[in-house]
Amino acid sequence: MGRGRSSWSRRSSGVLLHVTSLPGGRLGREAYAFVDWLVEAGQSWWQVLPLTPPDPFCSPYTSSSAFAGWQGLLGDPEAPVGLAEIRAFRRRHAYWAADWEAFAGSGALVDQVRFEREWLALRRYAAGHGVRLIGDIPIYVAHDSAETEFHPGLFAADLVAGAAPDVSHPDGQLWGQPVYDWRAMRRDGYRWWIERFRRTLELVDVARIDHFRGFVAYWAVPRGSTDPREGRWHRGPGAALFEAVERAFGHLPLIAEDLGIITPAVDRLRTRFGLLGMRIMGRGFVKRHRHRHAVAAHVEDAVVYTGTHDHPTLAGWLATATPEDLALVEHDLAEAGIEDDDAEWALVRLALSSRARLAILPMQDVLGLGEEARMNHPGTVDGSNWRWRLEPGQLTAEAAARLREATAESRRAAPVRLRATA
Repeated sequence: MGRGRSSWSRRSSGVLLHVTSLPGGRLGREAYAFVDWLVEAGQSWWQVLPLTPPDPFCSPYTSSSAFAGWQGLLGDPEAPVGLAEIRAFRRRHAYWAADWEAFAGSGALVDQVRFEREWLALRRYAAGHGVRLIGDIPIYVAHDSAETEFHPGLFAADLVAGAAPDVSHPDGQLWGQPVYDWRAMRRDGYRWWIERFRRTLELVDVARIDHFRGFVAYWAVPRGSTDPREGRWHRGPGAALFEAVERAFGHLPLIAEDLGIITPAVDRLRTRFGLLGMRIMGRGFVKRHRHRHAVAAHVEDAVVYTGTHDHPTLAGWLATATPEDLALVEHDLAEAGIEDDDAEWALVRLALSSRARLAILPMQDVLGLGEEARMNHPGTVDGSNWRWRLEPGQLTAEAAARLREATAESRRAAPVRLRATA
């Protein structure tokens, strides 16, 4: 399995917290303090959102680069960088560094050297303390990006990304990013994707790959249309892409974001390449999703989440849940033998009890925070998304002890280690 093999294969858990949600909103002292807190809480994983530059609305899922780290995350943005470091960076990242420098302007590579230096130091510190990092690969890039400027032939000229109409979104969704010309990518041996995976796994131990079903078939809308219902399904690359990646690297530790309209073909592609799927516990309290997301229906080769960056917090959801929803909650808690006067914490314990190999808890749910702490409301750009941040002092020893106890109860606690030094 490669990187993090022992942590990946055993029953374990971790916390989802983007770097921008640290008290200072960036790398540096507070990032190291968070690793220390995870150790005290018995956790094995720290999951973050994409590390690439966000769009003007702060979304990290529509980025101007598939490769560059965001300079806004730097803990020390004025740290000195030598010419030898820049030259070495250009050699190591020859596939994309010159494109990014031409796109982002003078000083862009200096920031990339700083980012790589800071991030890899944090990764080494985390690994030394038994904490592995989970990253995130958005399937698409922004319309205005280094990739579309310098590799335009890899993108379809007449289509943009969207989502098909479904029960949750009867009119569909118009995302607007350019979609790939998969025939052109195949002719190039999927080199762009191979380099993208290479870069990702230089930075993290495991990666969640967004919108996995799009590799089987994806919904695309004619460029210029404002109605996603005018789109249609197009065939994705399927196994050919992942075969090319495996030839380059061997098996990759990936989590497939297999949410949405999931067909048997999507499940077959995931299982063929040994990727973990995703189960969202909150969806398990919706009748049409129970067959897949109810805790009792979970499979081992999956990661269970109480929710993701796109979902309400547990406390926020419970505040608006219907009597029918709450009846399903009571049923599932009783089935799992969980009794707890704290409704939010009972659900955290329920998620941890899942047979899924990994359990990832958003920090908001660990702390029992409400709707005010939600990270993103999909389909809105009102300026409130992607801005939630921990307050200084919220990561208490009591919260760590509570999570450690629940993690041990579910047989997910990280192995006891000798305390490492920086």
